[in-house]
Amino acid sequence: MKVAEAVGRALYAAGVGQVFGVVGSGNFHLTNAMVAAGSRFVAARHEGGAATMADAYARVSGTVAALSVHQGPGLTNAMTGIAEAAKSRTPLLVLAAEVTEPRSNFYVDQEALARSVGAVTARVTSAEDAVTQALDAVRRAVCERRTVLLNLPLGVQALDVPDVSDVLAGESTLAVEPPERAPVEPEFDEVEALARVLEKSRRPVFVAGRGARSPGARDALAALAERHGALLATSAVARGLFHGDPWSLDVSGGFASPLAAELIQEADLIVGWGCALNMWTMRHGRLIGPDTTVVQVDDDASALGAHREVHLGVTGDVELTARRALETDDANRQAQQGEQAQQGEQARQGFRTADIGAAIAARVRWRDVPYEDTSTRERIDPRTLSIALDDILPAERVIGVDSGNFMGYPSMYLSVPDENGLCFTQAFQSIGLGLATAIGAALARPDRLPVAALGDGGAMMGAAEFDTVRRLGLPMVVVVYNDDAYGAEVHHFGPDGHPLDTVEFPPTDIAAVARGYGFEAVTVRTRVDLKAVEDWLAGPRSAPLLIDAKVVADRGAWWLEEAFRGH
Repeated sequence: MKVAEAVGRALYAAGVGQVFGVVGSGNFHLTNAMVAAGSRFVAARHEGGAATMADAYARVSGTVAALSVHQGPGLTNAMTGIAEAAKSRTPLLVLAAEVTEPRSNFYVDQEALARSVGAVTARVTSAEDAVTQALDAVRRAVCERRTVLLNLPLGVQALDVPDVSDVLAGESTLAVEPPERAPVEPEFDEVEALARVLEKSRRPVFVAGRGARSPGARDALAALAERHGALLATSAVARGLFHGDPWSLDVSGGFASPLAAELIQEADLIVGWGCALNMWTMRHGRLIGPDTTVVQVDDDASALGAHREVHLGVTGDVELTARRALETDDANRQAQQGEQAQQGEQARQGFRTADIGAAIAARVRWRDVPYEDTSTRERIDPRTLSIALDDILPAERVIGVDSGNFMGYPSMYLSVPDENGLCFTQAFQSIGLGLATAIGAALARPDRLPVAALGDGGAMMGAAEFDTVRRLGLPMVVVVYNDDAYGAEVHHFGPDGHPLDTVEFPPTDIAAVARGYGFEAVTVRTRVDLKAVEDWLAGPRSAPLLIDAKVVADRGAWWLEEAFRGH
């Protein structure tokens, strides 16, 4: 048995059951070995798309995924998607064939490429150690939550494994359980300090991020928030975590509604739970009041205070830390007696008053914020479009969003059922990733309607993957917010009188492009045109649907104006 086959079998045995990629000569045998062992392979039309599909699949499924690429250009084509995954700490295994002869046309320093975008590297160096080295790469991806590039030199792939009996039998080193990341137990003193801060607070807000995206963490945070009268919010990547909770403010940061921003600014305590509290989530710090105490809980000690100064940092798993804080609070309450305990209970009403509850119910959603509809007979207001789609599309949905001026509208006006309803690949802020994001998310959640929300720039950049959507038979709705421009640049530079010829384009019939790939398609200019979407939803959905929405471009999105204040 060759190394390529042994490694492929080992990776499947280690739990790598989903692979995306573009197959060339260098990764042909490895990819086929994984498929033969039982992995599902999805062929993308471009390695960049494959990388983002793998990233999104890993995020939504909660499992490690693999990306398989050819040596040299196969890897360089995938680098933007790999950068997004690495910056987001997605557990992802990149399997790259490698040439080691510098005179080869395919030669690049693949290790340096990976390190430059924040990924970590490993290499299969011998036939004797190939399986062990591959399994170590999987463990590192999962246990360290990292994107790992495993280089597989062509010469080593072709070597014979000295003893194939274990590989053939699926025993010994191959009989491995998929690795799990052990939750980090917080230190007692740090939990005590957190409990004291919570006890003192009268207007606490919890902001949950990527590190809190699990049912267990959600339940623990909801219980702790109820105990202390805290309001609940999330970063964009964790949107939906507190869906249905009457004290949820939805998203904190640039996407926050006016009411959410107002209440967060009034907090005397902000606790970031598995959340970076970066410039986006805290609006460059403007959501933090001058006297607000800031606490950050993260299982990675290096993340504490990385984006802003915190008064208290707790190193620990979000769920464990929240539960330990509840236990500490219970113990402290038991030590109290009579009237003192009752007074403490009353003081912990916190933000949870009847007036605030009524305001949240009436005004926390963006769709409930009054606006002037600027739709015309030729173009539809993106807010009007998004609200209408939110009403039309099934509630059980999974949304992939591209980057650009438009992105706040689908991200905030389309509701999601839980933390797995929105896949937000925006750490690198690259356009062109949205369609591939939706594909990966759709494969991870086949029980939900997949929705890809794109701008016209990102749609055209990633158009090759329309073929992948159709080939896989995904019943996807692709919504293109089409303003015939790179809208972010138009609205950033236009007001200052700069020429915009480089960022504006002639009208494109994206609906016709989609039909060429086998989609059903509709051009939407007014609310009435969305009847075709209702008809598609009521039908067999035998082909995916693209909505070419001609949106007004009279001003930049609210979140973009906010972002550029700190640009």
